[in-house]
Amino acid sequence: MPADAPPPAPVRALSGIQPTGRFHWGNYFGAIRQYIDLQPGAGRPQSEAYYFIADLHALTTVREPARLRSLVHDAAVDLVSLGLDPARATLFVQSDVPEVTELTWLLMTVAPMGLLERCHAYKDKKSRGLPADAGLFTYPVLMSADILAYDATVVPVGEDQVQHIEVCRDLAGAFNHLYGEVFTLPKPRLVEGGAKVPGTDGQKMSKSYDNTIEVFEDPAAQKKKIMRITTDSRPMEEPKAPDEDHLFQLYSLMADDGERARMAELYRRGGFGYGEVKKALVDAAARFFAEARARRAALESDPARIEDILADGARRARAKAGEVLARARRACGLERRTAGGRP
Repeated sequence: MPADAPPPAPVRALSGIQPTGRFHWGNYFGAIRQYIDLQPGAGRPQSEAYYFIADLHALTTVREPARLRSLVHDAAVDLVSLGLDPARATLFVQSDVPEVTELTWLLMTVAPMGLLERCHAYKDKKSRGLPADAGLFTYPVLMSADILAYDATVVPVGEDQVQHIEVCRDLAGAFNHLYGEVFTLPKPRLVEGGAKVPGTDGQKMSKSYDNTIEVFEDPAAQKKKIMRITTDSRPMEEPKAPDEDHLFQLYSLMADDGERARMAELYRRGGFGYGEVKKALVDAAARFFAEARARRAALESDPARIEDILADGARRARAKAGEVLARARRACGLERRTAGGRP
């Protein structure tokens, strides 16, 4: 960098993940790995990162209170175990920051009905004749408040979530147009390569397809799932194209460069059974997540530590969200003044 060049603009990353089930490989490679990569560290001295467990969003699908509490706890333990460092990033529970729900209402007052009616989740339910509640309909507004409350500049998302970032920018732009430059307009950060993590049936890995492999699943149960992964019926001796095979794609996520190259050569040469690849995937996955499993075992033995992490994260998140909410309230005239004209 030239001596007279301006310093790089600070990056403030923000993302949330729903506690609707235990995290699977798709969650990790599609989102959580990005959270870890975007933490402040070497080369990013001015960065900040806010990551939350989206329990308010989860209320549209999880209706059992005890289960929701358990899932929130497990999500926090899993995120820290996988490498999210609470000393470098702010980890908190969405509902612990009530400023976001007030900000949601401010954004609702500038949210066109037509914009929300075009959002994927609502449109999809309506097209299938399924009931859709107001929570689902206004989901993108709460998501926008989640982002704008922290002056986020970057939001790591999958391609299916880009529309929600566009909605966020539209709502922030409308508010800014009416009341001045209140909100920072964020940009999405797509998963590198945009690849989808295949599930055990070859479709995108998703809890709704019941085709997931959980990150911290019992090793014996995980091995059983892997050994049952659907494959084609081509004979062993026939060469195969590795890039067209979902089993190879899963192996590639876990293997190092040398292992990946050797496995690709085996595919092209032929003369192997898919059981051989599945056993290699079991071993590669065990190595890949070994450190995370060890960290999780230590955290599970000290549950108070997770609660302390979440409480500290909520304190830091509320400080920032309170600053942004106060700015928005002043801008739209909600700030009360005394007879002397002072707030």
